[in-house]
Amino acid sequence: MPPAAAPPPQSLDQITDLLSLLLHSSLSIKSFAGRWQVIRSKLASLKPSISEISDSPHWPENPLLQTLLPNLLSTLSRIQTLSDQCSDPSYNIGKLLMQSDLDMATGWLSKQIQDIDLLLRSGVLRQSNAIVLSQPGPGSAKEDLGFFVRDLFTRLQIGGIEFKKKAMEALLQLLTNDEKAATVVSKEGNISYLIQLLDLNTQASIREQAVTAVSILASASEQSRNCVFEEGGLGPLLRIIESGSMGLKEKAAMAVEAITTDADNSWAISAYGGVSVLIEACRSGSLTTQAHAVGAIKNVAAVEDIRIALGEEGAVPVLVPVLVSGTAAAQEKAANCIATLAASGEIFRSMILQERGLQRLLHLLHESSSSETLEHVLRAIYSLSASDSISRTLSSSTTFLIQIAELIKHENIVLQQICVSLLANLSLSDGNKRAIWGCMGALLKRMETAKPDGLQEAAAKALVALLTVRSNRKDLVRDEKSLMKLVQMLDPNYELVSKKFPVAVVAAVMAGGSQGCRKRLVAAGAYAHLQKLEEMEVAGAKKAMQRLSGNRLKRLFTRTWRE
Repeated sequence: MPPAAAPPPQSLDQITDLLSLLLHSSLSIKSFAGRWQVIRSKLASLKPSISEISDSPHWPENPLLQTLLPNLLSTLSRIQTLSDQCSDPSYNIGKLLMQSDLDMATGWLSKQIQDIDLLLRSGVLRQSNAIVLSQPGPGSAKEDLGFFVRDLFTRLQIGGIEFKKKAMEALLQLLTNDEKAATVVSKEGNISYLIQLLDLNTQASIREQAVTAVSILASASEQSRNCVFEEGGLGPLLRIIESGSMGLKEKAAMAVEAITTDADNSWAISAYGGVSVLIEACRSGSLTTQAHAVGAIKNVAAVEDIRIALGEEGAVPVLVPVLVSGTAAAQEKAANCIATLAASGEIFRSMILQERGLQRLLHLLHESSSSETLEHVLRAIYSLSASDSISRTLSSSTTFLIQIAELIKHENIVLQQICVSLLANLSLSDGNKRAIWGCMGALLKRMETAKPDGLQEAAAKALVALLTVRSNRKDLVRDEKSLMKLVQMLDPNYELVSKKFPVAVVAAVMAGGSQGCRKRLVAAGAYAHLQKLEEMEVAGAKKAMQRLSGNRLKRLFTRTWRE
């Protein structure tokens, strides 16, 4: 489409002359005085704006004025006609018709004044058109980028359909190509107007572009995300998830997930009726929509009031199947959400179990290779294990126990902590204790890990439980590295670990009175350290000393009696 010709200077002169004429002639109009007073005040406010346009050196180059000035001239000409009619006593026209004509003319004039004010505030008339149309590159100065954004939004708000489409294309290109652009757009652009374009009545292609732009802004930075929320973007986005096309739903769901990452924004989901919308999107949306909807539900589940609504609206029966049927991203978010719900109380734990949540969590634990997903799955299982029946089920599952025993040796400290805590709280049979003997060295190593809090104690508790099996006791002391590590922990000068934990392990090793275990511990130096710990009155040291020295004292008494 060839560019339109620039508006001739004569049109600006005509507008200036017509304005002066109308301001003078309207003073003498007696009929419809109230309406003419409103029109006159608008004409008076328009005059300095027209003068400012005239003083701008590049105004003839601006394409928005190519339609704006002729339209304004047409409106002023119409007002001139109405002025003549109202001033002519012989002109006979219905009162209601004249009132309607005056109101329409006032509306047109108001809209055009608003567009001119917007154009002037943007500052684009002070620059050459060539500069305005040139999109700044990624390394451009903020001033150039800000000016370009203001020009885009001016075209978006004032221009017709083609102007809006081109402005949206340029905006999307800018947001896509420049990481810094979202922050500048949220600061310099009219985000409120962009959100208005999400309305169902907006032209379809422009609405689709607007949804994409809002989605990018919501996901790009904290500043742009908060701007979208503060300008009222959440409600329209939820409506799109509810009734938009598949593509629009996916982009809107991504934006809602991003907005709800901020806890201060999450509460508003309930205010907009978004809980049921997100649950339905999780149930029936595309895989992409489902993943983002689950993510948003996961975000808002941290808010107690919304968590209650999730239970009442039936979120659990929808979330649990996603653990198996969703994409990898959806599975991770669903596991995270279920972990949050399971930790919140018995009611949610019962709901999850009723939907066979434990079986699906165990399946995902076996199938997933993502550390993040495994973390959420294990947190959920840990919360569910508060139930006696679930604790018994997990304690009897050799497959599950072997898997968490392997994860205790994993390099991820979070996975280690959850698995150690799980193991410490379960009641295992001797057979299952024997099946996971291979993690004892790792448990011993975790005992000297100060952070996170509670890991040392849980590791000691789990290890002591495994040492009730005779063969496990022997295997631990036969492992040279584990033996030397245990003795090192007993050293009063070794401060990485509280002494009560290695003391408890020694007591557990010697609970069976094994002569071989005693010899290896004494030879490694445990006896000397325990003597010092007993003198320091460390909890359990006296008992451990008695067990470690018990056989030697028994032989001493026996020899004395024989003699």
